[in-house]
Amino acid sequence: MRSWRRGMKEMDLILGHFADGPLADLPEDDLSAYEALLSENDQDLYLWVTRRVTENPDPDRGPKQLSAILDRIADHAAGRLAGQG
Repeated sequence: MRSWRRGMKEMDLILGHFADGPLADLPEDDLSAYEALLSENDQDLYLWVTRRVTENPDPDRGPKQLSAILDRIADHAAGRLAGQG
């Protein structure tokens, strides 16, 4: 439910569809990363998923630490836009 009620419509659509699809098949490490990702604010997440920002001033959090799950989410969203899912 947290994936669909983010506060930013774009992230609702990106994360909600990801949660309804491939999220259930992720390994435990990726599920933990997804949980960490949900604590980030939508404006940052949108920039990270769309790869408009690849650095974060805080070295302990950001797109580098979450790159594997961000890549999965971005690939899923791109596939949906291309009509593959």
